[in-house]
Amino acid sequence: MTVALHDLLPAALRRSWAADGTCPDLDLYSLYRARRIADPHRPAVVDARGTLCYTALDRRVRALAAGLRDLGVGPGDVVGVQLPNNRHAVTADLALAALGAIALPFPVGRGVAEAECLLRRAEAVAVVAPVEHRGTHPAAGLRALAPALPALRHVVAAGPGDAPEGTIPLSRLTRTDATGLTPARPDPDSAARILVSSGSEAEPKMVAYSHNALAGGRGNFLASLMPDGTPPRCLFLVPLASAFGSNGTAVTLARHGGTLVLLDHFTPEAALAAVREHQPTHVLGVPTMIRMMLDRLDDPESSHVDGRGERAGGGELPPPTALVLGGAPLDEATAHAAAKAFGCPVVNLYGSADGVNCHTGLDHRTPPTDASGVVAGRPDPRVADIRITDPASHEPLPDGRVGEITARGPMTPLCYVGAPGLDARYRTPDGWVRTGDLGYLDGEHTLHVVGRLKDVVIRGGANISPAEVERELRTHPDVRDVVCVGVPDRLMGERLAACVVARGAGAGAGAGAGAGGAARTGAGAPTLASLSTHLDGRGLERHKHPERLLIVTELPLTPAGKPDRAALRERLAPATPGDGTTGGDTPAGAPPLAHAG
Repeated sequence: MTVALHDLLPAALRRSWAADGTCPDLDLYSLYRARRIADPHRPAVVDARGTLCYTALDRRVRALAAGLRDLGVGPGDVVGVQLPNNRHAVTADLALAALGAIALPFPVGRGVAEAECLLRRAEAVAVVAPVEHRGTHPAAGLRALAPALPALRHVVAAGPGDAPEGTIPLSRLTRTDATGLTPARPDPDSAARILVSSGSEAEPKMVAYSHNALAGGRGNFLASLMPDGTPPRCLFLVPLASAFGSNGTAVTLARHGGTLVLLDHFTPEAALAAVREHQPTHVLGVPTMIRMMLDRLDDPESSHVDGRGERAGGGELPPPTALVLGGAPLDEATAHAAAKAFGCPVVNLYGSADGVNCHTGLDHRTPPTDASGVVAGRPDPRVADIRITDPASHEPLPDGRVGEITARGPMTPLCYVGAPGLDARYRTPDGWVRTGDLGYLDGEHTLHVVGRLKDVVIRGGANISPAEVERELRTHPDVRDVVCVGVPDRLMGERLAACVVARGAGAGAGAGAGAGGAARTGAGAPTLASLSTHLDGRGLERHKHPERLLIVTELPLTPAGKPDRAALRERLAPATPGDGTTGGDTPAGAPPLAHAG
């Protein structure tokens, strides 16, 4: 059973990018094999188990491909991959490409209900997952879903640990004799990978990408950040299974012949240790992750230590070529602090799984800014061209006019998976992607992102952009990081809540404080009153000021590495005052609210 996928771009346009060399016009495994032949002993993957060169990785890839072939996996079949950042995830990516199958990666930590939704809608025939990961048992959970998924034939369990009953050990498949394996040669414009985006829909969006869109379009993005063309050494702080992480196997390895430096779980201590030990050329992460790392660097006497028992703080970092930050808005203060701490340009990446990419490049030490904050950079037609359209009529708007950001180019995906309604809503008849973001192009064709069509909090009929308020709050001297979310309110419909990491809170937290755990109010911790006074000084309208406050030691992250807004909303549910969290301070003129929980 194979899910139906179709290309919403005009075929002639897609082929023109292959004809002019913008896309390599080879499938991902063929690209990887060419890199393996050219430099067989180059390190491909560095993970917790050590270093794997291109030749050793290819042996594992071919064996797994042969094992999956023997299970009946073939061209066009969708296979789920729920693995942490390690060699198993990379091996699975390339093995599926060698079979002409379609990878559906999703991060470890996604709930069983969401996994069931993804596998069902994609008609996945198999799924690969760990036996155990951080106290959970993903393979057993997925095996339990099998009766509800008629297309799912196999659950492959990656060790260590014993494979649960009814699953197939990955170690057995990677020992398959691959002597007779003939890799498939799929059409480079056919589907290679399905990216998952949580977005604003009731269910996660799944977006199908071709080999050319990944290695070509997304590959051209990374190429623009490689000033001398030397193969990159990329430290991925985000999961390879995320949309941002799709720049891993397909781009870093197959397209550019580089090296992946992987952490199976992000912690700021482990990330700093990896920068020092492995000296990556590119560090790819979310701004929240970098702020956590900066907190550790700000306090060399911090009690936090890495996995080898060494302190995270102290000593200069070996400078990478670039620090590439995406997945969430980047503020000016973080950009400047990161450029100083890492000693390299900070690149602001604006992009999404839906099919948009724009970044500020290496020409600036820190990204340029405007009145709305950090700008998005100049669109690259070799990746994705961008135009601004009227949200209602969809007609193009002139430079300087704010409208919906739309994108189309070599990285443009094929379509949404199993969701014709999303195709109709977010794709135009000529293939442009409607992002749902608002922005404008200035006279120099630089993109400025100013907000979202749907990401608003509606308080008493007035729209509030959380991103706008977050940007202003990050300039407060006592705020290290902040996420603003809407909380239900009987009178106003919604009110805005600020979830704040106080400056120094992460570095000074005791060992027992978990990510996203509540922090007690102390010296230097901001209050609602102090935040409101600061926002007054910044000129922000009073109705946009937060009316709830939650102080946390660190922001919780989703499995994809972004701030977990849903978890914060749950924490902000009505709770009993006096539980040691901050709340209850109310801006002047606003009715008193319950303490944050």
